[in-house]
Amino acid sequence: MTNSTQQPESIVIVGGGTAGWMCAAYLAAKWSQRYRITLIESAQIGTVGVGEGSTPFLRQFFAELGWQESDWMPACDATYKTGIEFSNWTGSERFKRYFHPFFSALDLDTAEHFFANCNQVRRGQNAAVRPAQFFSAATMAEAAVTPVSTTLGGDIDYAYHFDAGKLASCLRSFAVQQGVKHLTGNVLNVQCTNGHITQLETDCSAPLTATLFIDCSGFRGLLMKQGLGQSLQSYQDCLFNDRAVAIPTPHNHPQQAITPQTRSEGLSCGWMWNIPLTSRVGNGYVYGSHFCSPEQAEAELRQRLKVSDETPARHLTMPVGRLQEHWHGNCVAIGLAQGFIEPLEATALMLVQYGIYQLSSRLGELVTITSRTQYNTEMNRMFDGIRDYIVAHYYLNTRNDSPYWQACRNDIRVPENLTLLVNAWDGKGQFEDALESIDEQLVYLRPSWYCILAGMGRFKSEAVNLSDPGAAAGIQQYLTRTVGEHFKAQLMPSR
Repeated sequence: MTNSTQQPESIVIVGGGTAGWMCAAYLAAKWSQRYRITLIESAQIGTVGVGEGSTPFLRQFFAELGWQESDWMPACDATYKTGIEFSNWTGSERFKRYFHPFFSALDLDTAEHFFANCNQVRRGQNAAVRPAQFFSAATMAEAAVTPVSTTLGGDIDYAYHFDAGKLASCLRSFAVQQGVKHLTGNVLNVQCTNGHITQLETDCSAPLTATLFIDCSGFRGLLMKQGLGQSLQSYQDCLFNDRAVAIPTPHNHPQQAITPQTRSEGLSCGWMWNIPLTSRVGNGYVYGSHFCSPEQAEAELRQRLKVSDETPARHLTMPVGRLQEHWHGNCVAIGLAQGFIEPLEATALMLVQYGIYQLSSRLGELVTITSRTQYNTEMNRMFDGIRDYIVAHYYLNTRNDSPYWQACRNDIRVPENLTLLVNAWDGKGQFEDALESIDEQLVYLRPSWYCILAGMGRFKSEAVNLSDPGAAAGIQQYLTRTVGEHFKAQLMPSR
C-alpha cells in the first residue's frame, strides 16, 4: 500500500438522521464546488430521536452554515440550555443536587473564587463550594431567562434542546439546496476489496461508487462494521448503562417560562433525563440491563413521571464504546456508527461535529495513511476523554440504596486519568498540577472537574459551608453590574 491515495472526487453518505444530514450540510457548504455528494437513507429506518440536548459547541456549527437561531429554533421546538442540574447522585442530603454550568467570560472572577474555596476545603478550611453560587449559568437557569436576552457586551456560552427529527429535516433542506443528491432507499449489499469499499448495491438506484464513503447508519454500522468488519471496543467495563426507555410528556404548566437547563436525576438503576422543548418535555431512563429489566425500568419511569400505561414508551439498546479506526480505507464512520458514550452530558452531537470538522480539514489535501492515523488518534482521544468524565459521575457516587450504585462505585474499571485526578484531589496536593499534567488528553477542562468533584461532595473534611450569602450576593451584584438593569426577556412559554 502506498502512503497516499487519490483525493476524493465523490462522496456517498449512508444514513440520514441528525448525524448524516449534519455531515451532508457541512461538507456541501464547504466543498460542494469540488465534490459530488450523495446521501442515501432508508424510509423504513427512523432516527433514534431522543438525544435532544447539545453542548455549546453546536453553536459554532450553525454559525458556519450561516444560520441564525431564528432560522431553525422555532421549526425544531428548540429551547436554550445553560447547563445541567444533577440530583440524587449521592447518598448525602448535603450534596443532594448540584449544577454543572457552561463556563463564560462572565465567570472569570467568581470561578477563581470557587476554585480557591474548593482547595481550601480539601485542606480542611471552611469555605463555600456549591457551584451554582459562582456561575452565571446557574443564575440564568434559576431565573428562567434566556442567555441571549441580556445587554452583555461579551458572549455567554450556552447550548440547545431540540427535536432531533425536526433538526434533521432542516439540515436536509439546507443540504439539498447546496447540491446534495438525496436518495431514499436501502443499501442491499456492501462490496469490498482489500479493505476498501468498491460499490453499494441499493434498491433505488444503480450501484453507488465513490472515492470516499461516510457511514452514518447508526448503531448498525452498515459500512464500517458489517461491510469492513471493524469491531466496537466496548466501554462496558467502566460504564454499565446499555439500555434506555423514553416517554415524552406535556408541560405541566404551559404558560410558565421554560427553565434553560437539562435535569439529570438518579433513579434506582441509572438516571432520568428531563429536557424541555417548546412543544413537550423529553424524559428517559438510562439504566444497566444487568441490574434492571426493560419492564422494571419502564414501570419506575412511569411512576416517577406519574403517567399511565396508555402513554407510549420507546425502548432503546445502546452499545457503549468506540471503533479503534474511525477512518478505515476509503470509509469514515460518523455518529453512532463510530461509537457512543451514553447520553449523560449530551456529547453525541459534539462528537459528530468534531468528526466532521476533522474530516473536512483533511479533504483539501491528499488522503494519506498518516492523515488517517492522525484522524483516528484524535477521535479516540475525544471519545476516551469524554468517557473519563462520564465515568466520574458514577465512580464518585455515594449511594448505598441499590446494588447498581454500589457496583458503579466499586466494580468498574476506573480509567487511568480519572484515577490520577481523584487521587490528587483526595490527597490535598496540587490538583492544578494534576490537571496540567494530562491537559492534552482532557476534553472536559478545569471548571467542569471542579464542579463535579465539589458538587458530588468529594471532601474528607466536614468544613464545608454550603450556603455562602456573601458569594451569592457577589454573583448577583456582578450580574447586575454587567448585564445592566435586568435580563430583558424570559424564555418563550411552551405552546
